[in-house]
Amino acid sequence: MAAGKKNKVKFGLNKVHFAMCHIDDDGNATYDTPVRIPGGVSLSVNPSGEPENFYADNRVYYVINNNSGYEGDLELALLSLEFRKDVLGELLDQKGVLVEKNDAELKQFALLFEFDGDVNHIRHVLYCCTASRTAVEGETNTDTKTPKTETCSFTAAALDNGLVKCRTCEETDSEVYANWYKAVYVPNVTEATGGISNAGKKIMIDGKPVKFRASAAVPRLYMALTGS
Repeated sequence: MAAGKKNKVKFGLNKVHFAMCHIDDDGNATYDTPVRIPGGVSLSVNPSGEPENFYADNRVYYVINNNSGYEGDLELALLSLEFRKDVLGELLDQKGVLVEKNDAELKQFALLFEFDGDVNHIRHVLYCCTASRTAVEGETNTDTKTPKTETCSFTAAALDNGLVKCRTCEETDSEVYANWYKAVYVPNVTEATGGISNAGKKIMIDGKPVKFRASAAVPRLYMALTGS
């Protein structure tokens, strides 16, 4: 990694990995070692959730950031056996046949990948993904053979601590960058956001307690109610 040097462009898709996500009763997430999914063709990840305006004093008083994570499509040359078993819950029977059942439990996972840059690769991780089953498609051969790809649709939600995704940049620590695919990088959210000391503070409205869970961008409405 060329530290401090900025990319001007990005292109390509490489090193797609998944890592199984385990969330305990307290909402804390841990991850297995990332596993490579070979044959990445294309990836689209689109934001989910639209901003909403809160009106007061006859104007837009605050814009609510409804970050519902992302929805995406991952196109692959062929979906790997490991992904089908671990994420989609398909079963391998004693004869080595892959079996799909209608009561299979879809598992949560982190999705890691990177884009090429003119200076450095840009490495990403989405922390809490669930995937949908892929379509089964095929067509007859003609004078030319065109491979049929498989597309896996997925959603990427926030963890209980609000964490949705991370990506590397020119300021990223070289050790973190080098170990991106060895273990899922989980930042200290308090340090990353600056922290909110009064998150979860109780507010009385009409004599009833209302809990706010503050985010990194504290709304002016919250500040007015709490005196922050």
